[in-house]
Amino acid sequence: MAIRSMRFTPDVLLGAPRRSSAVPNTAGTLAVYTQTSYSFESHSKTNEIRVLDIDSGQSALITNDPGASNPQWLGDKDQLVWLKTKGNGNTSFIVGDAREVDKTYMAGTVPGPVSDLKITNIEPGKIGFAVSGKANPDGSLYNPHDAKKPYTTGKLYTSLFVRHWDAYVEPQKNAIWYGLLEKAPLSPARRQAGKYSVSGLTNLIAVSGLNGVESPIPPFGGTGDFDISPTAIVFIAKDPDLDPATHTACSCYYAPMFSWTGMSSKDSVCRVQGFKGLQGAMSSPVITSDGGSIALLAMQIDGYESDKNRILYVPNPWNAEMIEVFESSDGKGSWQLSPSAISFAQGDQSLLINVEETGRGVLYDLPLHNIRSAKPDALKQLTRSGYVNDVAPAAANSSKLFVSGSSLVDNSLWTIIDPANPDDVRVVSSNSRSGSTFGLSSSQVDETWFRGAEDHPVHAWIVKPSNFKPGEKYPLAYLIHGGPQGAWNDQWSTRWNPAVFAEQGYVVITPNPTGSTGYGQPFTDGIRGEWGGRPYEDLVKGFEHIEQQLKYVDVTRAVALGASYGGYMMNWIQGHPLGRKFKALVTHDGVFSMTSQLASEEQYFPLHDLKGPIWKVPENWAKWDPSRFTENWSTPHLIIHNELDYRLTIAEGLAAFNVLQMRGVDSAFLTFPDENHWVLNPENSLLWHRTVINWINKHVGLPTLSEEPDLSQGMASMSV
Repeated sequence: MAIRSMRFTPDVLLGAPRRSSAVPNTAGTLAVYTQTSYSFESHSKTNEIRVLDIDSGQSALITNDPGASNPQWLGDKDQLVWLKTKGNGNTSFIVGDAREVDKTYMAGTVPGPVSDLKITNIEPGKIGFAVSGKANPDGSLYNPHDAKKPYTTGKLYTSLFVRHWDAYVEPQKNAIWYGLLEKAPLSPARRQAGKYSVSGLTNLIAVSGLNGVESPIPPFGGTGDFDISPTAIVFIAKDPDLDPATHTACSCYYAPMFSWTGMSSKDSVCRVQGFKGLQGAMSSPVITSDGGSIALLAMQIDGYESDKNRILYVPNPWNAEMIEVFESSDGKGSWQLSPSAISFAQGDQSLLINVEETGRGVLYDLPLHNIRSAKPDALKQLTRSGYVNDVAPAAANSSKLFVSGSSLVDNSLWTIIDPANPDDVRVVSSNSRSGSTFGLSSSQVDETWFRGAEDHPVHAWIVKPSNFKPGEKYPLAYLIHGGPQGAWNDQWSTRWNPAVFAEQGYVVITPNPTGSTGYGQPFTDGIRGEWGGRPYEDLVKGFEHIEQQLKYVDVTRAVALGASYGGYMMNWIQGHPLGRKFKALVTHDGVFSMTSQLASEEQYFPLHDLKGPIWKVPENWAKWDPSRFTENWSTPHLIIHNELDYRLTIAEGLAAFNVLQMRGVDSAFLTFPDENHWVLNPENSLLWHRTVINWINKHVGLPTLSEEPDLSQGMASMSV
């Protein structure tokens, strides 16, 4: 039985079970998923593969092996296959029965770490699979456990991308590998009779002769970068002829699988690229069940990672016909929204489209029968609240859909919907019982609109304390999102969760100013060349709106917090009049000096947003530089910056903290030597939350958390 938490604290947030999306079996009776949790008592992580009985809502443990991952249905009754990493770096394929969890066996082992397992049923007893894994320069599977240690630590580079996200770039590259899981014939003489065995692995990129191609695309690429069918594999990769640090241009590759144990000719791979000026990034390639057609998302502008995604439909990859769905004569596309993922449905007769829309993650259905002339009014909206993370058929040969999602108060919600009647929603499972196990409810969540820069409407979410009382006033926590082309959505998060701040006694307001996604591409594009301009004006007007319209908010006790671009905005606000409205600020991994962006890895980002390189448009780089206004810095300020953040180097945080200290401003500096742009280790994240919350609470007069950070255990504390 789930026990209601007395208070939604950081410990509860970080220790609560985290579920993946769930995938039903072909009968629609069971759904498999992974679940992780962390215990702050034992300081240990639990990793599980579980199966949910869809009718009863009860779940059963399949395995709690810490190396188990990527469970998939084999299609044979209730059989599953999953990956298991071993101490020597190898990966085993484990087969088991969902209803007889003690009956498992190893189908085979490959000599290195692989992940992102996808499978496809070729014929009874014969299953094709694809995984991702690092490849050595010679095309073999890379196993760091077997790699020879060099005699020197030196690294010599002669091109951009010295390091990416949180690691130095190495010779090994991501690759897609394929093979067969084949069932041995039933024979008393064979020990493996009736059991699956792994054929081995083939490097798809190497045997295709695609020199320089890397897929999935680092650092975040995974199963969304490729798809498989019984007869073909489709995948995307950055254009190998262009520098990945300054370009986002991609190609899509279609590889027919005449044999799942090898490939006869490198010429058999078809390359899809550059449709009618769509020269930018690609994502979400999907393939029909017969392998005959593909669809994908493509951007127009090379070098702009937040350009609008267009839907491309390719009826036959071998001929030149490519259809841009919702194409318009002006080249902008007739649908203003930017899809984030697509998938085939209804026997490949329609496309399911995931898209951000006004602070929500919405699912749409688009029939394919008139795809060449389709207009946005052909879209059918299937969801209206929360955020859809994934969607799968509820059962084989069923029109119903199994949807995995979340909301601002519910960390995992699984539902079944019927596209014919999307208002008829069956709740299969809510991990937090609609937030009640955390002491949260949807009644805490509200939203507001106000007029921002150039009188443009701006949307914001409001999250109130669970014990909110009308007539009382509460201090304001103003949260600014990163990106900057991003958004606050009706979605769960374990890194920046508005509810965990609200439960301290704040009214949390999360505005989506100029540059935010989900409000039309012109609004997203409006931040270009305006980093401290229109978005800052939106935030000023948003604060005025709160002061004038939300009488339950005490703006005299306000704090502001932000990470990445939100951290930039904290530093910008600190040097401008809005900064005097707050009692305290928090910058996590933010920009201090725009010129330091030249130390970042993905240089296409500042090149696009600042309209060119520094030697051509130095005035653009200088105009929005927070360090130019440090003479105004006076608001108490917590700076957080991590040493493995190669997107915004730690010098940014140190410089901001040093300025604050030299100016005599109440300030503190928190750093994690083993974290990147985010804080992912649960123990580190708990310290992060305690430090941040105690900092802002101190400055608005709220109680500190019951347990202060222990500075004597693994963390040095020094003051002068």
